[in-house]
Amino acid sequence: MKRMVFGLLVAVFTTTWLPATTITVVPIYEPLSLRGTDGDEVISDIGEALRACVMARPMAMTGAFPETLVDAVRSPHLIPTNSKSYKIQEANLLVLCKIGISGERVGKGLVVRLDVSEMAIAPEVDLTPRQILKLAIVAVRRTLEAYQKPQTDLLEVSLLVEGTNEKNAFLKELDAKFVVNPSDGAE
Repeated sequence: MKRMVFGLLVAVFTTTWLPATTITVVPIYEPLSLRGTDGDEVISDIGEALRACVMARPMAMTGAFPETLVDAVRSPHLIPTNSKSYKIQEANLLVLCKIGISGERVGKGLVVRLDVSEMAIAPEVDLTPRQILKLAIVAVRRTLEAYQKPQTDLLEVSLLVEGTNEKNAFLKELDAKFVVNPSDGAE
């Protein structure tokens, strides 16, 4: 009897003291490679004919928002298919090209870092570093717009390209600051 009472007390105390976890399904936009498809040379989200695009997929997320959303833009992405001839194992350009991404809350704003220190563009990815980063920036912005739509405050975003070297220092030109309004949300 004492063991049962003790076990019950332990169960009550551990479940009431554990932090609650909220899981939310949200759209995450990702820069995706279209290699291996007939979607080659589609006019992309950056206004160029590319073998790439920015698309959303739903994800069940927990953690600090909007930082977690930014991190999720780099999630591995195997595009589901009904074709036996489509054999692409990874479509997310950030994963394919070893570009890191992170989000950090600073006051009421958000700092997004794109880390190109280990960037390596695979031969089958027919894109320039600038094109890939522009698509990544569109993906981040759309993800944050979708998140921000039901919020009440503006979100000030500083986007930084970090880890450049002599060969790719020009990518720092993509550093940007923008504001995401609650009414700007993506449909």
